[in-house]
Amino acid sequence: MDVNELTLLVEILDAGNLSEAARRLKMSRANVSYHLNQLEKSVGLQLVRRTTRRVEPTELGLKLYEHGRSIQNALLAAQESVSTLGQRLQGRVRLSVPSGYGQLVMSEWLIAFKREYPDIVLDVMFENRVEDLMRDEVDIAVRVMPEPPPSLVARDMGPVRYVACASSAYAGEQGMPTRLEELRVAPVITATVVGKQTRVAAYLDDERHEVMLEPSLISENFLFLREAILAGLGVGIVPDYVVMEDMRRGEVVTALDEWRLSIFGTHMYMLYMPNRHHTRATLAFIEFMLDRAQKAGRGRR
Repeated sequence: MDVNELTLLVEILDAGNLSEAARRLKMSRANVSYHLNQLEKSVGLQLVRRTTRRVEPTELGLKLYEHGRSIQNALLAAQESVSTLGQRLQGRVRLSVPSGYGQLVMSEWLIAFKREYPDIVLDVMFENRVEDLMRDEVDIAVRVMPEPPPSLVARDMGPVRYVACASSAYAGEQGMPTRLEELRVAPVITATVVGKQTRVAAYLDDERHEVMLEPSLISENFLFLREAILAGLGVGIVPDYVVMEDMRRGEVVTALDEWRLSIFGTHMYMLYMPNRHHTRATLAFIEFMLDRAQKAGRGRR
């Protein structure tokens, strides 16, 4: 067994299937499969379980993967140290952020980072999908969730506070809900999980309540949800950062303020793979964003 064979195993498991591994390695699928079979023959045990769509490591395969990843990371770090000696920080950071938080909160931070590190390429996707984040060649993902996946490194970027809110004009004409149960029949404006019934979790001291919702307007685009709230179309249940400036101007008012509300989760996390090599550019980006979150009163180090 040599480094090239371990590298092949790492690429296959990172890719998730043989076809994607072949694309990344610029090899035919048959060639990738042949080399994997040869590696398993030399070891004498199965390293990868194959299905029609995915590959998963066996216990031994996972151990070899971790060794291979460590070796690969060390080589990449050495190469980067040599190639960037005496140069300004360079590289590429591939980032996936939620549409609302990314545009309304992180945009200013991203621009500030780019000004400080002009030679680093930022590749930013605004999206809300949570499944298989790291399979899409993304270095870092920022997501709202109750608990981060145990398989990923999760850096806390602070709590997410939802508010029940409406335009001041809507509140004056229709009134605002005064009891949690009234959200069941209110014309709710919110985001939701596709294929799941929308529900809001509500916390009062140590008590947890849950209310099923029948939203009248649903979108993953929080900028659109904000416009709908300002237009007086109903009661929004959105993170506070979506309408923070509108609340300060008095254009949006809130209700049920004694409750802590949540739909997707209570915290924002920065997520990345624990055993993936992070370039100096990626490490600089992680620390810069966590520092900005902390200064904004959202995250903690």
